[in-house]
Amino acid sequence: MFRKIIKQSFVALIVGVVFGLGLIVSGMVNPAKILAFLDVAGDWDPSLAFVMGGALITTGIGYRLIFFRKRPVLSPDFLLPVKKQIDSKLVIGSVLFGLGWGITGLCPGPALTALTIGSTEIYVFLFSMSVGIFGFKFVKQCLGHS
Repeated sequence: MFRKIIKQSFVALIVGVVFGLGLIVSGMVNPAKILAFLDVAGDWDPSLAFVMGGALITTGIGYRLIFFRKRPVLSPDFLLPVKKQIDSKLVIGSVLFGLGWGITGLCPGPALTALTIGSTEIYVFLFSMSVGIFGFKFVKQCLGHS
């Protein structure tokens, strides 16, 4: 059991490092690059579209290959989302995420990766994001929603 946990943790570490390096190399940790991509009426930088396209292609191929297996290598079952309907929570959450990304030029994954840069803006963003996450959980609990 302990060896399995060590193996899973090691694989997660390697995957995380590769993902973080990909974010750094692609420029996703640079808020100015993200904001330039979103500035379609100004000095637009389309390079982020190629990063996203590459991610979609890689994911599409990966999912096709992975489902030839009966189960994952390091887990007894595939952990896939079961909810498929679009509801107000999904729409509101997506809008808030998009607004935050558009205003700051950061999303959570690249922001965590950008911790290595040591920028004050990154710390402020991550602090604000944490307050929002825990604040939402607190309000949800106060309202009696599970």
